[in-house]
Amino acid sequence: MNTLKQGDKAPLFSLPDQTGELVSLQELLKQNRVLVYFYPKAMTPGCTVQAQQLRDHKAELAEKDTIAVGISPDASKRLAKFTERDELNFTLLGDEDHAVAEQFGVWGLKKFMGKEYDGIHRISFLIEQDGTISKVFDKFKTKEHHQVVLDSL
Repeated sequence: MNTLKQGDKAPLFSLPDQTGELVSLQELLKQNRVLVYFYPKAMTPGCTVQAQQLRDHKAELAEKDTIAVGISPDASKRLAKFTERDELNFTLLGDEDHAVAEQFGVWGLKKFMGKEYDGIHRISFLIEQDGTISKVFDKFKTKEHHQVVLDSL
């Protein structure tokens, strides 16, 4: 796993959102800087807490000219359920073939309960409007992710 670092250019991508519409990083960056956060699976405990905190602090991020976008290997249908169930107010993108996760260097070997498997590592990237990664967040608890991001802004 070769994770992108601060100062790297973010790969431009387009992925389907929770409604099935294609969303491109290039279009999002025209509006604000973008917090792209990768998470393993929609509707799991840690991912839910992380998403709810970003939902609840969306206005604070907006005050700092930042929008959040979540990426997981889930299909749009599952993302739609997650959005509805937790009343999420930001975009979730499905990277089913994990191609974007691989470009960012967040897809790799994981261990859980003695088993090894490939999956998404919970890492976030703050991407400036020129496409440069200004910050990488890789050490945080899911319930504190939003605060770590806000403190860095």
